[in-house]
Amino acid sequence: MPDTGKRYVALDVHKSYLMIGAVNSQQEVVLSPRRVPFLEFEDWVAKHLRSNDAVVLEATTNAWLVYDLLVPSVERVVVVHPYHVKLIAASMVKTDKIDTLVLARLLAANFLPAIWVPPVHVRELRGLIAHRRRLIQQRTAAKNRLHSLLHRHNLIPPPGDLTAAGQRDWWANQPISGTEQLRARQDLTVADYLAPLIAEVEAELARLSASLPWADQTPFLIQLPGIGLLTAMTILGAIGEIGRFPSAKKLVGYAGLGASVHVSGQTHRTGGITKQGRRDLRTVMIEAAWVAVRTHEHWQSQFENLERRIGRQKAIVAVARKLLVVVWHVLTACAADRRAEDQAVARSFMAWGAKHGLANHLQMPRTQFVRQELDRLGIGQSLTVVHYSGRDHPLPPSQLGAS
Repeated sequence: MPDTGKRYVALDVHKSYLMIGAVNSQQEVVLSPRRVPFLEFEDWVAKHLRSNDAVVLEATTNAWLVYDLLVPSVERVVVVHPYHVKLIAASMVKTDKIDTLVLARLLAANFLPAIWVPPVHVRELRGLIAHRRRLIQQRTAAKNRLHSLLHRHNLIPPPGDLTAAGQRDWWANQPISGTEQLRARQDLTVADYLAPLIAEVEAELARLSASLPWADQTPFLIQLPGIGLLTAMTILGAIGEIGRFPSAKKLVGYAGLGASVHVSGQTHRTGGITKQGRRDLRTVMIEAAWVAVRTHEHWQSQFENLERRIGRQKAIVAVARKLLVVVWHVLTACAADRRAEDQAVARSFMAWGAKHGLANHLQMPRTQFVRQELDRLGIGQSLTVVHYSGRDHPLPPSQLGAS
């Protein structure tokens, strides 16, 4: 078959430059590997790439910037996972030039499994959640250092948060050296500095939860036991688009919560979970499972039955997996959970509306916010009050079925 001129271009992306090479459909080198600085890359694309080129690059920190730049200029852009490329093309000799041509030839041979490219709003949500996680880790590190200081000097603090403003006099009066006092003051200052930053990020996550496209999905998650605003946004960011998972089993595998299996000849053995997937999704599902088994009768019963057979730790992982299956069903069908308890869901929505003054930001009373979200789920039409924080809050009437 004659060569149509189609080229298969590979980009080996680094921090400050790209190595670029290409082959044709006969695997012949048509563009020898060359190094292009990032500052010159946009001009290089305009001058050298063709509209019928296929381009491949590995997923790295700056891959999405490159992807967005390439999409308008070429026929197809494929992003691949570095781990998959390593499995296919492991080699004892590795250079940027060799890696680039290997990647181009694998693309031409259609051997590369492409990964899903998240749209901009998903990338931004993932980035914001990762940013919050790093801030939390910094605050936790400061608190751990304070705990370590207490342990070194056998000090017993008063009840409550070690970093609270009311504890500062207690810290200042402890019989420790000036050096230790300095370290304690600085760790307390770090915690004070991080607190408003974390609050600002969480306020933005609250705002996003009630903004499109997330507003159409968030209530279906917050209705579930164990899932609050931050957990829901983490799940949505990790999943991206539920439609790319044709079954709940695929989503479970994506989270790394599926069981590993070894089948060979007469051997059939299952092991622990694979842990091959998004760690953030796996982590928040296990955290949600712990809350669900403490607060919801169904999940508590599931956990107790599993705990008797397989032990506590394996049981909570199994509950997390089952809860993720429910997540797939409610997001796919945009439906209320069949075990939803109207009053419990209404309380969850009250907490959501109160988070960083979300309902006020939307210029509506919290009870109206709760009714709006209950109607979105199609439940709670007969609910007249919501019991929240020791009070009964009257709900406005449902608009479902209203003429």
